[in-house]
Amino acid sequence: MTLLAQAAEPSCYSRLTNEWFCLQYVVDRQDEIVEATVQHVWITVASVAFGVLVAFPLALLARRHPRLESSVLGISTGLYTIPSLALFPLLVPFTGLSPTTVVIGLGLYALTVLVRSMLEGFRAVPADVREAATGLGYGAGRLLTRVELPLALPVIMAGLRVATVSTVALTTVGSLVAYGGLGNLIKDGVSTNFRAELLTAAVLCVVLAVLLDVLLVLLQRVLTPWTRGATA
Repeated sequence: MTLLAQAAEPSCYSRLTNEWFCLQYVVDRQDEIVEATVQHVWITVASVAFGVLVAFPLALLARRHPRLESSVLGISTGLYTIPSLALFPLLVPFTGLSPTTVVIGLGLYALTVLVRSMLEGFRAVPADVREAATGLGYGAGRLLTRVELPLALPVIMAGLRVATVSTVALTTVGSLVAYGGLGNLIKDGVSTNFRAELLTAAVLCVVLAVLLDVLLVLLQRVLTPWTRGATA
């Protein structure tokens, strides 16, 4: 690279300076940053949704059959102890180097929090409320959807918030199979010592975690309006 070409580069992220804070980098690489951010968001949302779909029947199974509770909790917790470096390669033969690999892997990691929060939420429903609903003729399905699930929502949503925030961080690990959203930028920033890229991606991960948490808090307030008065 000639001296003239180096001089033409934005000074804050040229090879000569390589500063951490560089708004010019954000402007010049806007399309790349937006694409990585969008991928990060939808992988996070899809992973948490997959985790919820798996955790809900597992929590119901553990609640209905107490003898299976320790096994269900043990398996869901044990999955979290598997390093991503081992879990993703185990999934690749079945799902390939695709976003599906990341979504399934992160969804399995989320089970640790989701299964426990759902179980605790169902336990928080007063027994006399269940008995009253049964006395009114509520069947098992109606009792679950109309009574137990709404009353368990505050605890379940608390677990969902923790699972979502942790998944935002874990999504970066998807860069192992080239689908890590902002993790791809972080990986590239580390490998090339590109400070502006590394810092920008890291800050965006934090911002995404905060925004998704706020959205879940607002969703909880909408779904459980009866808790507002108690909180106040």
